[in-house]
Amino acid sequence: MSKAKAKVRKLKTHRGAAKRFKVTSTGKIMRMHSGKRHLLGTKAPKRMRKLGKSVEVSPSDAPNVRLMLPYA
Repeated sequence: MSKAKAKVRKLKTHRGAAKRFKVTSTGKIMRMHSGKRHLLGTKAPKRMRKLGKSVEVSPSDAPNVRLMLPYA
């Protein structure tokens, strides 16, 4: 008889992180800029265009985000 394998528990995805971060096909983690919710009249159009685009998560924060998104 073969030895019984111990079942590995499934990891849970952090639902808050799943809504905030996306993983690209090449493995980069992308996030949106903050500061585009209110007080928009005082912000310059150039700044608003930059805030609308997504940006890569910093290399120091990426390992923590990957732990929160185990299957992404």
